Amino acid sequence: MLKPLSNINNTSFGLMLKFIRYNLKIVFGNKFIYFMGASLIFYLLITSISLFAADSVSVEAVYYQLLFPAFLLIFFPTAYGIQNDEDARIIEIIFGIPNYRYKVWLVRLLMSFFMVFWFIFLMANLSSLILINVPVWEMTLRLMIPVSLFGMLGFFFSTVVKNGNGTAVIVVIIGLLVWLFTELLETSPWNIFLNPFELPGDMSEAVWQSVIDKHMRTWLITGLVAGLWGLLNLQQREKFVK
Repeated sequence: MLKPLSNINNTSFGLMLKFIRYNLKIVFGNKFIYFMGASLIFYLLITSISLFAADSVSVEAVYYQLLFPAFLLIFFPTAYGIQNDEDARIIEIIFGIPNYRYKVWLVRLLMSFFMVFWFIFLMANLSSLILINVPVWEMTLRLMIPVSLFGMLGFFFSTVVKNGNGTAVIVVIIGLLVWLFTELLETSPWNIFLNPFELPGDMSEAVWQSVIDKHMRTWLITGLVAGLWGLLNLQQREKFVK
């Protein structure tokens, strides 16, 4: 006797939820709650300081307030993913099935970025409620550009170094170097931390919009290349399974 279509859909949905829950545990090494908590605490701390500060809060300031918590949340699953597979003793299984490793890691990356997206969206709504009215959707999408870039870089270097701590050191060094050049590059589209909500006084809105568009295209493409390169590195099975 054939099962009702609703039962089949419920079963598929349940299996999907179990798959997502299991991969979240592996990606975050059972430490998801700690990273989510740390991100929230940092956000609330910065928000509290801004709330009681003498100076008024601006939209461009909210952009920077949300940036670090988002980095913190995307950092662990992308930089420590390969090491978490080794610690969970499932890397041999993943790499033992042809092409399965691509599907697993593609799903994990999508899950990580999807989760961070909604985290930023939630924090942007809280900032709009507590501090100042901000364009929530635009703020979230703009923040996802540097977050996606550093997330993909973390994933790429994790496939090269194969060690979470080593990957973390490399990504942090890159982040510090980029931050040091932020003031020098300032309104250049090559500035990764360019704040799209901070219109320079000596630039027209049309020119500024073209700078923002170039910034978005440049770093989204760079992040995509880094992600694809990382997936290609997974072809070299002997580097990961000894």
